[in-house]
Amino acid sequence: MSEVESVSKETEAKIVRRATAGDEAAITILYERYVDAIYRYVRYRVDDDETARDITADVFVRALESLSRYDERNVPFAAWLYRISHARVVDHWRRLSRRFEESYDDLGDHTDLTTDAEALDQVDVIEHDTVRAALLKLTLEQQEALILKYVQGLSNAEISEITGRTVGAVKALQHRGLAALARLLNEEES
Repeated sequence: MSEVESVSKETEAKIVRRATAGDEAAITILYERYVDAIYRYVRYRVDDDETARDITADVFVRALESLSRYDERNVPFAAWLYRISHARVVDHWRRLSRRFEESYDDLGDHTDLTTDAEALDQVDVIEHDTVRAALLKLTLEQQEALILKYVQGLSNAEISEITGRTVGAVKALQHRGLAALARLLNEEES
């Protein structure tokens, strides 16, 4: 049984303490446990895979550098990682000083679809990209609340821990974000 498989037998707090002491196996366990979720969270908030990979790597470098300051009594480890992720994404957008706008100019190149299944797959991709582009037009707080809820599948209580907001505030952000998203998508259809 590998170190990663045995994680269920060892509490996360113990693993974090081992990682803080420099235990490479513990660091690997934490990385492997969270890297995919952090990547998905970041990827939904930035414009491309390469940027998402870079930011995800930066999140784990920052986490490793500041692991000695992590206090499990204040916030769960996952919430702490999401906070670091949020800060890295905000920094990314500040550096770029612009919002990402998805271009669909190349869609005309896909007119040779040969089956209905391929056509439906293309429609799904376009719809997904349209929703993603609209999502990126929301405030960063609304994006975060919606991505954590509907992409990451977290509960409002977990989102509350990650964002440092009350559950009620999280629900309000989600409600306002969904309303704004619906408006943006309706404008897109018009």
